[in-house]
Amino acid sequence: MRDAAVTTAGRAGGAEDDLPDQAIRVRGLRKSYGRVEAVRGLDLTVRRGEVFAFLGPNGAGKTTTVEILEGHRHRDGGEVSVLGTDPARATPDWRARVGLVLQTSRMPPELTVRELVARHAGFHPAPRGIDETIELIGLAAQRDRRAGRLSGGQQRRLDVALALVGDPELVFLDEPTTGFDPAARRQAWSMIETVRELGKTVFLTTHYLDEAEALADRLAVVVDGRVVALGTPATLGGRETMPCEIRFSRPEGMPPALLDGAAPAGAGETVVLRTPDPVGRLGPLLDWARGSGAGLPGLEIRRPTLEDIYLAVTEAARTAPAEETR
Repeated sequence: MRDAAVTTAGRAGGAEDDLPDQAIRVRGLRKSYGRVEAVRGLDLTVRRGEVFAFLGPNGAGKTTTVEILEGHRHRDGGEVSVLGTDPARATPDWRARVGLVLQTSRMPPELTVRELVARHAGFHPAPRGIDETIELIGLAAQRDRRAGRLSGGQQRRLDVALALVGDPELVFLDEPTTGFDPAARRQAWSMIETVRELGKTVFLTTHYLDEAEALADRLAVVVDGRVVALGTPATLGGRETMPCEIRFSRPEGMPPALLDGAAPAGAGETVVLRTPDPVGRLGPLLDWARGSGAGLPGLEIRRPTLEDIYLAVTEAARTAPAEETR
């Protein structure tokens, strides 16, 4: 209902909600489809100039939230501000400030890269230069190639070119590397870094945790229509304070006192030490290894991966008592 999408003054956040460095501000967002509540009081802030990754399992409410932010779906309640405007009241001028890269798109296969970029430039009041945009996203050598003859990675670059030619302030990237091989994914990451260097704000949805870790300044995990974790890739879910694992093959003659807390292991077997202080625990091990000349074969230090944290926070959110999730 359109009337329900009107923002309400005085909700949580106060004066800080109007800070000029905020590209996106969401407070108490709600959206239902019949009896199914897809988004349940979601709060979110995205700063200008950052790459923000939006993560979550299928059915978590990501697509609904993004469509509301893009102005393509009406909400049932809550406050939303994107570039200082309520997307429910989007104007052509506001839409010119937002670029969209959808998960899938279909280009007229008979048009060339340059023809497509030029056509999209005509939709905007102050577009970026056509050849400049093509050069920027790495398609200069394919500028006269028809869209139907581009590779998958090149077509994705073309999608980004069409989003950037209007010189937007904010770019939504929806699963930009789905189906790519490793080389094509790394090329796409480089392209996204270029978008960041232009000073654009990037709102990235992805299922690839390594992609989020490589690209995002901050990220949010959404489960059942709520944000359940928010932080940088290094701090999400308390990742920076979680115990590390120190692994190595036990050298002959290593004193048992150095292995306090580890499972019993004979010479040549893998030792696993879990500790919140890897530096303090590793010091005596290295001192003994240097003094004995035995070394620490296969030494590894492992912190919890972003995938470990993601799985932990999503599982905790799903198994939390109902009263804690509302």
